Amino acid sequence: MNLITEPAWQAEDLIRLFNQTFLAQEQTCLVKGQDEPVYLPGKGDGEPHQVIFAHGFFASALHEVAHWCIAGRARRQLVDYGYWYEPDGRSASSQAAFAAVEAKPQALEWCLHKACGHPFVVSLDNLDLDHNDFADFKLAVFNEAKNYQKKGLPPRALRFFKVLAGYFNQPLDFETYEFSLEVL
Repeated sequence: MNLITEPAWQAEDLIRLFNQTFLAQEQTCLVKGQDEPVYLPGKGDGEPHQVIFAHGFFASALHEVAHWCIAGRARRQLVDYGYWYEPDGRSASSQAAFAAVEAKPQALEWCLHKACGHPFVVSLDNLDLDHNDFADFKLAVFNEAKNYQKKGLPPRALRFFKVLAGYFNQPLDFETYEFSLEVL
């Protein structure tokens, strides 16, 4: 029997690679959480900042890293970068606000997934939505990904992208990756 095997995508690898790349220089570590993801800034006494992802999920780790890569220095001093979060059942206006701030990190997350050779799934993070509501958001995520490809990734994102691509045997040249709206 000829079995086709996929790469073993383990969140522990992401933790190790992130911490090797950023703990010393950025005083930031990636941590497997048990519940909802959160970013916790260090207290200034040598305690590192923590990017905590949900339930040990590989995709959750990449999503939270994407948020961290985008957050500026001031936002990285705030719990969860100072963002708000509303659970399922958001109003239409709250959902629109969520989508407006989520397109860019999800596009960056897609880029990091590409570096791992791992499939990406776009998410509006609201189980109460009609799936027809995804079209505009998918287009926004696609456009942001193409924008990253045109203008370049943020410095920390590019650094981690190259670490991931090297580890997962993917092309190091970000410009060679293909993004397609159809796969979203």
